[in-house]
This record gives sequence, structure tokens and C-alpha cells, in this order.
Amino acid sequence: MNKNPIVPFLLIIFLGIGLVFLLSGLGSTDDGEEDVATEEGSEGSEESGGDEASSGDVDAEGIARDNCASCHGQDFSGGMGPALAGTSLAEEDFTTTVREGQGSMPAFSADQIADEELTALYQFFSEQ
Repeated sequence: MNKNPIVPFLLIIFLGIGLVFLLSGLGSTDDGEEDVATEEGSEGSEESGGDEASSGDVDAEGIARDNCASCHGQDFSGGMGPALAGTSLAEEDFTTTVREGQGSMPAFSADQIADEELTALYQFFSEQ
């Protein structure tokens, strides 16, 4: 009795592919649930009103890590650039420095960091 070795091989391949699709489908379901929770949280913050609602939707820490940490340190206490944590700059001076740059710091346009994000960054650094 000769068994065909291709049948078990194909069976394993199909089961493996099916498992990949199953796991990727479960992963996408989890992401959808997180988005719903984030949207629900932002709706609640809008009801509280004021500037906090607009900057509450912005991930200031994430933006800072992406754009500032490489020069200002991972904890924003200073590095190649000065410390940003606990900044004593007025918000207008902070905005001007970010928009126009200063010394070796490059300027960041509104396309790179939106005004709302810049306000959230200032609040984030001021509270550090």
C-alpha cells in the first residue's frame, strides 16, 4: 500500500493558511474595539468643553516622542537641545520657536505639527 505523501503535506499547508487568516481576523477585531473605546472617550471629553476637549484628542506624548525626543532626551529633560519638561516659556514663545526654529533646531510647519497638536505639546511639557 503506497500512501501518497502529498496529501498530508497539502493538508498541513491548508490548515496553516487557515490559521493565519483566523488569527489575522481576530487581530483586526481587537483594533476595532480599541477605536470604538477611543471614540467614546473623546465624545465624553467634548461634553466637558473648553480647550481641554480639543487638546484631549491629541496624543501629545506620542507627538513629542516622534518629533522632540531625539534632540531633547527621551524624558525631555534635555539632550542635544534644552529641557522641554517643565518649560518656563510662554505659550507664544514656545509656538514661535517651534514654527521658526532656533539655533540648530529646525522649524516645524503647520503641515508637520498642527496648531492643535502644538497647543497640546505646550500643555504636556508645562505639566512635566
